[in-house]
Amino acid sequence: MRFACVALFFFTALLQATDPGPLPVLRPAPDFVINYPGGQKQALNKYRGKVVALEMLFTTCPHCQNAARVFSKLYAEYGAKGFQPVGVAFNEATDAKVTEFVKGTGATYPIGYAERENVLKFLSFSTIDRLVVPQIIWIDRSGNIRSQTPVAGDEKMLQEAYWREMIETLLKERGISSAVRHSAAPAKH
Repeated sequence: MRFACVALFFFTALLQATDPGPLPVLRPAPDFVINYPGGQKQALNKYRGKVVALEMLFTTCPHCQNAARVFSKLYAEYGAKGFQPVGVAFNEATDAKVTEFVKGTGATYPIGYAERENVLKFLSFSTIDRLVVPQIIWIDRSGNIRSQTPVAGDEKMLQEAYWREMIETLLKERGISSAVRHSAAPAKH
């Protein structure tokens, strides 16, 4: 009996250490509109056909500022292959705060803002939840949310190594037709 328990323990550990295989589809990304400085609005589904890292952020958050710098670097590396980061500020954000955030971080991808309640609805979080920022949502080429930071955060999911893994995994998957993919150009900000 003791041998069976030890064998089961090692077998379970071995399974956990192996590649988990394809990522599960959590749910289709809901409709979401992002406001950009200068009065432009854009639907998130404009990026359908790309692998999207949606960063829900506070403009005053040092972790969000660091994430913007890292996502800019990853965008330079993987953007031509179909990776698209998008930032959405939701801390009483305005045109001026978002513009200052972009300038201060040197972000090279679209960053806009949205109302807090719309962000929480998109994340499927309650208004009473205490959440960690940034919240990173990974959306595949077909518009499905494949990974999302839990409300209280997860250190592993907020690391560049995990982001690279997500980008590389999702870029390898087949998405929707290339005609749609090429029409999803980045927004000007």
